[in-house]
Amino acid sequence: YMGQLLVVALFIIFSFCVSASPKDNNLRVLYLNLHNGMWADQGNNYDSFVAWVQEQEPDICIWSEAQSIYKDGTDKALEPGNRYLVENWGILAARYGHKYWYVGGHRDNYPQVITSNHPIENIKRIIGVQPDSIVSHGAGWARINFKGYIINLVTVHLWPQAYAFNVKDRDASRAEHGGDKYRLMEMEYICKNTIKTLKNAEEELWLMAGDFNSRSSRDNWFYKYPPDDTRFLVHNYIMQNTPYVDIIAEKYPDGFKTTTYGKSRIDFIYCTSPLYNRIICTDVLSDEFTKPVRDEKKLSNFYHPSDHLPIIVEFDMQ
Repeated sequence: YMGQLLVVALFIIFSFCVSASPKDNNLRVLYLNLHNGMWADQGNNYDSFVAWVQEQEPDICIWSEAQSIYKDGTDKALEPGNRYLVENWGILAARYGHKYWYVGGHRDNYPQVITSNHPIENIKRIIGVQPDSIVSHGAGWARINFKGYIINLVTVHLWPQAYAFNVKDRDASRAEHGGDKYRLMEMEYICKNTIKTLKNAEEELWLMAGDFNSRSSRDNWFYKYPPDDTRFLVHNYIMQNTPYVDIIAEKYPDGFKTTTYGKSRIDFIYCTSPLYNRIICTDVLSDEFTKPVRDEKKLSNFYHPSDHLPIIVEFDMQ
């Protein structure tokens, strides 16, 4: 009984903490897959989105799917020259108080963008190598100096399909779990070109966030998949081969936190232990704005404001 009370108490503390006003020495990081460049709010001049971000008071935002793709209220493609984002992220970010912005490497319509109230230094934009190491949605490695602390930021959005990227026989690839294996290749490539380039990365401040389109064996008490399920390949690799810590799994070991409209945790924030040990609070945010609602016209499976939920984490950097 006392154990149950402790879990409830911790849940209340973390839930309250993420909505509390941050202190000057605290670093707040907000991540969200924006779902087609925040398509749901682009016709509203992004006013609701901006107001919601302002409420979170983030120092750093990491956005997946950070490009405008479709016309307002439709699933009709925008011409590249008519897309507000990514080109105008500087203007949009300034509206919620961020002066700086950065776009990672990308090959298609789904880049990741970082915005911040501190200058952002590009270290590497990652797109992979043709023909067999293509990082489908790209990735980025940037650094921010937060009050004297150098923080490495890695952005991720892995391949989303059950079949592998650019295969001719999709059915055959799907049958052999080609998508899961391709995501593993992407993650190995991203880590090889970021955190694994440095010998003492486990002693430094690293954070990796994004849409991994894959599940973690840490959640298998909830999923109940076979232990060798290929959907676990990506996160098993991270846990076994890098110093990253899965912050949501560690902070909520007895509670499943979906990051989608369904019951799947496919969005993650990882960090190294020196940064993890500074965590004050973290949570997956589901509120009046962020709770996914299916578009009433059922356009291409679109949701308002996104088909994903955001993650926030706050660190004590004193």
